[in-house]
Amino acid sequence: MAELRLGPLLRYADGSSATVWVEASRPCTAEVRGADGAQGESRTFQIAGHHYALIPVTGLAPGTSQSYEVLLDGTRVWPLPDSRFPPSVIRTPLADDPVRLAFGSCRWAAPPAGEQDPVGPDALDTLAAKIAADPDGERPDVLVLLGDQVYADETSKATRRWLAARRDLSDPPGNEVADYEEYTRLYYESWLDPEVRWLLSTVPSCMIFDDHDVIDDWNTSAAWLADMRATPWWQERLLSGLMSYWVHQHLGNLTPDELAADPLYAAVRETPDGTDLLRSFACRADAEPSSVRWSYRRDFGRVRLLMVDTRAARVLDEGARSMLDPGAERWLREQALDARGSYDHLLIGTSLPWLLPHLVHDAEAWNAALCRGERGERWARFGEDLRRRADLEHWAAFPSSFDALAELIAEVGSGAEAPATVCVLSGDVHHAYVAEPTWPAGEGPDARVYQLTCSPVHNAIHLAIRLGFRFGWSAVARMLGRRFAGHGGCPEPSVDWRRTGGPWFGNQLMTLTLRGRSARLRLEQASQSRGGGARLRTAAESELAP
Repeated sequence: MAELRLGPLLRYADGSSATVWVEASRPCTAEVRGADGAQGESRTFQIAGHHYALIPVTGLAPGTSQSYEVLLDGTRVWPLPDSRFPPSVIRTPLADDPVRLAFGSCRWAAPPAGEQDPVGPDALDTLAAKIAADPDGERPDVLVLLGDQVYADETSKATRRWLAARRDLSDPPGNEVADYEEYTRLYYESWLDPEVRWLLSTVPSCMIFDDHDVIDDWNTSAAWLADMRATPWWQERLLSGLMSYWVHQHLGNLTPDELAADPLYAAVRETPDGTDLLRSFACRADAEPSSVRWSYRRDFGRVRLLMVDTRAARVLDEGARSMLDPGAERWLREQALDARGSYDHLLIGTSLPWLLPHLVHDAEAWNAALCRGERGERWARFGEDLRRRADLEHWAAFPSSFDALAELIAEVGSGAEAPATVCVLSGDVHHAYVAEPTWPAGEGPDARVYQLTCSPVHNAIHLAIRLGFRFGWSAVARMLGRRFAGHGGCPEPSVDWRRTGGPWFGNQLMTLTLRGRSARLRLEQASQSRGGGARLRTAAESELAP
């Protein structure tokens, strides 16, 4: 009999359809049955001995909510027996409903029940408990996870014990993951957490990778990549990371129409074992990054979300460094400008913040100038070493891309068809803040523009991070940053900006509530309750657009 290994994850939902992702223990037919007639089924496909299905669900009506169950070969496997959680539901919005979008990044898997959590309560666990306690109350319409869903290079004690039973950890890559099977262990550890498992079964989700989904500082520079390709374990690690991301995260990001038109998805489903097909795809993505697009678009009524790959789509040549290759940049521009008057809010999801503390921004621009040889070969070697040690590889480290994004936002946000807001949603930097850019007189958009950064969901926040980022936003730090920029011959950024919220430190989530042309932001932090357990505490709330 087939058993449910992982899932279900409710990935996509609109007014009439949805998709549900599962992993089963053997080949089977996976089925979703809704309480009010929703249904769908799909045969599993096989990758590296694992069996997955992405089930398209139809029979839904706008503005409804119905519980569902999952069956494998006709046997019910979800809800789990004796579950303490309410039924998982598929909610379908009306076209003019408000959109609530919760987002964050950087989540270490929570330790098993009964073990002390060294970094405090998990914000996703705490969100799940909040929704479960009041299933008819307010909940996000979509959960946007902006990178580092799993940590391939920072494994838990339990995972290291599992790895040690499988291979000799004295051989590279040691206690980091090495292949596809070990990646599946990370997803089990993260998504079998009971609260997170239930949360992902009842709140739709959008995901994009960041560096730790593969390795810290993934694609920092051409020199970094050359060094990694010279190591004997890197190729398998990268291919396994891309393959597991395609299976566990990327497929569920796609709409039903996009899935139906995807040739790789069709080919994998039609063959008894799709491992070689998927591996060939990953090889091509490595050799020719511009041939694969991981970025995608999702529309929620009159809200447009563009999730942008800022890792695999990079151009790393020092003479032409770009956060996005020409095809990815063209895609972003087309999607932002397409039917511009049809949406009230544009959200650009990029794991790495566009606007950073001024000191950090200037240090990264200075470092980029050093690495491309502006101060000579010795400074270039120093700059490359510093770039890797200090993680200097955000948008500011790609100056032309920083300016191109500023130009695109100004264009999208100007004129009669401008949206009310353009918000850049980011994570990565283990704190949260709000920043607002300003353009030179006469060049700025009509829309309100915000950098909204929120991380971590569940991770360590070292004292150095707290002190460094607090100082990084100060006037003194800004003056210091300009001295760095002057040494590198860096021009002034094309936009200026100021911090208007934060910095906040903790395990946290931001929630955007978008109603018509209004926008409201709430930051919630997971904190221990006096009587035990944890709760989400509102740390800040503000109107972004009245």
